[in-house]
Amino acid sequence: MFIYLCKKIAIPGNVRLRCISWNKEEGFIACGGEDGLLKVLRLETQTDEAKIKGLAAPSNLSMNQTLEGHSGSVQVVTWNEQYHKLTTSDQNGLIIVWIIYKGNRIWGKDLKGTHLCHVAWSSDSKVLLFGMANGEIHIYDSNGNFIVKMKLSCLVNLTGTFRIAGIHWYHGTEGYVEPDCPCLAVCYENGRCQIMRDENDHNPVLIDTGMNVVCIQWNHCGSVLALAGSLKGTSPDKDINVVQFYTPFGEHLRTLKVPGKQISALSWEGGGLKIALAVDSYIYFANIRPDYKWGYCSNTVVYAYTRPDRPEYCVVFWDTKNNEKYVKYVKSLISITTYGDFCVLATKADEDQPQYVLVLCNSIGTPLDPKYIDIGPLFVTMTRTHVIAASKEAFYIWQYRVAKKLTAMEINQVARTRKEGRERIYHIDDTPSGSGDGHLDYSKAVEGTRDPICAITASDKILLVGRESGTIHRYSLPNVGIIQKYTLNCRAHQLSLNCNSSRVAIIDLSGVLTFFDLDARVTSSTGQQVIGEQLKLERKDVWDMKWAKDNPDLFAVMEKTRMYVFRNLDPEEPIQTSGYICNFEDLEIKSVLLDEILKNPERPNKDYIINFEIRSLRDSRALIEAVGIEESSQFIEDNPHPRLWRLLAEAALQKLDLQTAEQAFVRCKDYQGIKFVKRLGNLQSESMQQAEVAAYFSRFEEAERMYLDMDRRDLAIGLRIKLGDWFRVLQLLKTGSGDSDDALLEQAHNAIGDYFADRQKWLNAVQYYVQGRNQERLAECYYMLEDYQGLENLANSLPENNKLLPDIAHMFVRVGMCEQAVSAFLKCNRPKDAVDTCVHLNQWNKAVELAKNHNMKEIGSLLARYATHLLEKNKILDAIELYRKANYFFEAAKLMFKIADEEAKKRTKPLRVKKLYVLSALLMEQCHEQMQNAQRGKVKGSETASALAGLLEEDVLSSTNRFADNAWRGAEAYHFFILAQRQLYKGSVDAALKTALHLRDYEDIIPAVEIYSLLAVCACANRAFDTCSKAFVKLESLETLSQEQRQQYEDLALEIFTRHCPKNNKKTDLDDVLESGDGKLPVCVATGDPILEYRFWMCSVCKHCMKAKERSNYNFCPLCHCSA
Repeated sequence: MFIYLCKKIAIPGNVRLRCISWNKEEGFIACGGEDGLLKVLRLETQTDEAKIKGLAAPSNLSMNQTLEGHSGSVQVVTWNEQYHKLTTSDQNGLIIVWIIYKGNRIWGKDLKGTHLCHVAWSSDSKVLLFGMANGEIHIYDSNGNFIVKMKLSCLVNLTGTFRIAGIHWYHGTEGYVEPDCPCLAVCYENGRCQIMRDENDHNPVLIDTGMNVVCIQWNHCGSVLALAGSLKGTSPDKDINVVQFYTPFGEHLRTLKVPGKQISALSWEGGGLKIALAVDSYIYFANIRPDYKWGYCSNTVVYAYTRPDRPEYCVVFWDTKNNEKYVKYVKSLISITTYGDFCVLATKADEDQPQYVLVLCNSIGTPLDPKYIDIGPLFVTMTRTHVIAASKEAFYIWQYRVAKKLTAMEINQVARTRKEGRERIYHIDDTPSGSGDGHLDYSKAVEGTRDPICAITASDKILLVGRESGTIHRYSLPNVGIIQKYTLNCRAHQLSLNCNSSRVAIIDLSGVLTFFDLDARVTSSTGQQVIGEQLKLERKDVWDMKWAKDNPDLFAVMEKTRMYVFRNLDPEEPIQTSGYICNFEDLEIKSVLLDEILKNPERPNKDYIINFEIRSLRDSRALIEAVGIEESSQFIEDNPHPRLWRLLAEAALQKLDLQTAEQAFVRCKDYQGIKFVKRLGNLQSESMQQAEVAAYFSRFEEAERMYLDMDRRDLAIGLRIKLGDWFRVLQLLKTGSGDSDDALLEQAHNAIGDYFADRQKWLNAVQYYVQGRNQERLAECYYMLEDYQGLENLANSLPENNKLLPDIAHMFVRVGMCEQAVSAFLKCNRPKDAVDTCVHLNQWNKAVELAKNHNMKEIGSLLARYATHLLEKNKILDAIELYRKANYFFEAAKLMFKIADEEAKKRTKPLRVKKLYVLSALLMEQCHEQMQNAQRGKVKGSETASALAGLLEEDVLSSTNRFADNAWRGAEAYHFFILAQRQLYKGSVDAALKTALHLRDYEDIIPAVEIYSLLAVCACANRAFDTCSKAFVKLESLETLSQEQRQQYEDLALEIFTRHCPKNNKKTDLDDVLESGDGKLPVCVATGDPILEYRFWMCSVCKHCMKAKERSNYNFCPLCHCSA
């Protein structure tokens, strides 16, 4: 940072000032002094125009009001910004609260006999600090209860009492410069100061300022602490007033000397760019130029700021050309360094470890290459090929490399080259020879030195390292070898090399700028020849400077609020500005108003980038306008510069003086310009030449108008095509007379379609692509819009084997639309892809059908392989579904029967088992139907033969599987098993018995114990004890029962049959029929009765029967549940 005094205001009557306070929000300055003096002042605010011009803040008063009310010396003035109030207190203990503008007294209170000197709140308002007259600091809670006395580390090894000069607690309103940053400053009049992280910090930052302190205050963002007081002068009665500036970590930044006898108070302005000092009966104002963390690379301003809501620095990469910004959050940022298109962010790697990172970024903030180093990068500089970082003892050199496209192999090579000397480190006391020494050994880098490093700078050829004694070391690059040591008569704070590395500019701590010629050979006072000469030029109050990139004798300097441009050490007249210089080339200086940008860093304004033309450019322009090309070319000849020749060439072009234009373009080496002049010379008509020149200077509307006036619509269209303005091309094509060019119209429609597609406005794009007949982009738009109907229509409209069809088919595949994908693949004669699609989307029936139609053999093996895979994963139902979709019904049925049998063995719900058997049987029916259809489909030679073949095939099936012979047996068994129990529970015991009797035929499906237990229960309920007796006999003879179970059945039988004789009294007509032995009767699946009538209903699917009278009760077949 740099600070200088800029204004002085005298208080009338020479009344001594005691205190001062600057309102951060509204800019009012209150000052109190002896004899009850209380004034409120205000500096003029800056106009928007002045801001944009980068002028310094004005220092005239816009308000000067005296407030009456105090009689004693006013000791304290403090603002309450939230409620627009001012509180003042005098030596008599009178406190007055004022409202701004009115000067009204609201309330007052007398404080008598207290020894309280200072008060400070914590940021969360939970803790209150009281500074006592004896130098102690007491900590209270917000309710006024005493907690503890503060530990004062800064007074260790001192005896006696010391008065407190100030307590100031920064509340983090603008964020912190580092996480866990010290923010509570306590300072004593003897100059001892401690900066703490909180009120209980046992390891504070300690400072001994070596002066008598009267007042302390943090700036607006807690990054600088100002301490005002006095130093002992040479004579005993003469003290020197000074303000010292420190970081929160105790590093000394600057010292400001202030005239006058005694300084009594200081106060910062709200933005931290000014400071007000009360000295005797005067107020002094000092301007501050902060050391912002910022840089400039390829039209991008990179700047960092802190935010109260985040612990990291917010780093903004603001592209000033396109007005776009990219934001990165960086923890513990130390500095930003830029060169060319790149930027290096130096940061701390970790809170606990002393490791640091240099992150190489491009101009949009993308990290390209991070390097971890073990020395603190206090000073960082950068060239086209190297990044150099220095601590106080050593410097590290990294030869960075940025490839446009790195392959994986190259990245590995880059990683390996660390060992091969792309990174080197040197201690400042070493004398490297340039022969590959300086390996990456950090052990020697931490050794101390008596003469620490204080500044560095580098160019492509040399590296300069400044030391605190005033010595400058010159090293060669890229092979680091020490070439020369120079001695300066100042300690460098900032070094800067010109474009040919012949001169270096040095700014010292007090803002004095001097120059040193590195190559001049001069004879010293001892008669020896020495290299290097201090130049005569010296400037004071300099806070920034920049050499021109294209002229070693041209540089710009910022002094206070003025910018001076020097050519050969001679200054031009100054320009009023407070901008920081970004770039100086082509006789133009680009400057950025960082003060304004950082007032609202989230929305940088392009108006805050200012371009200044230097005098020779301004004069040449004025000369060309005033006296013409001939005379001004002589002036440019005397003061040659490529930019001036370009200016002349452009002026000559405007006047169609092609010869001068060509000569000037040759002088500024502009090959495109020369070619353009040649092309102009070949044009016959002058109006055509004028139109071309207008286009060259980007006056496109004018050029187009000229072309149209010449009736050259084709050239106007050509111009617009070059510019990519297709909307205008379309307008011109439509307004033209005669036939407009169809190919151009299509091209225009497609280009406008591309314009909308790039912005993802697919609907608009579709309209133009339709007109431009661009089927490829149309398909893409339909797909992005999810308009699959439009995509299908497009596929149908395309001719066969069109190259777009496979792409459209793949689009359908991606969204699972099998049918449309298949038809697209078939249309472009790719059946294999069609089958693969069906397999991919699990449409196996379609896949098998396509495979058969196209004689593809491999589908069967593929199907089997997939089914095996599913079965291995125990996904049997998925395998069944796979076979069913592929029309392999027999395999599906086989697996389904297997599941049904397993479920039956588990004795799960009978209804579930019945459903599984029904499903198996239905698959079997589909299998039979498929076989019959296949037979019918074969050549209908002999119908008998084909029918016979079908039967034979079915015969083969039935011989291989027990279920194939009668697929419905399992379903029948569980159907009757469930029916009998339903009838029994309903009370239809006779019907239940008849149904249960059928179950005797299904012992292979339902365990016999269940069948005969049910039969015994039904017979007993129906009092058919002979049937019941037979059932018990069967049960007792079952080998599957244990001895215990058999005994239980015997006991139960004994109990029943001792009461009831096992003899059936009822004889039914059914028994007569059964006894007559006329073969097996059909059974009604609804009631379980045998059907004796000749009229009955038969299911078309399972071929089971139902009595005609029962038919009306059912809409579905009771067994297979198919629609009746």
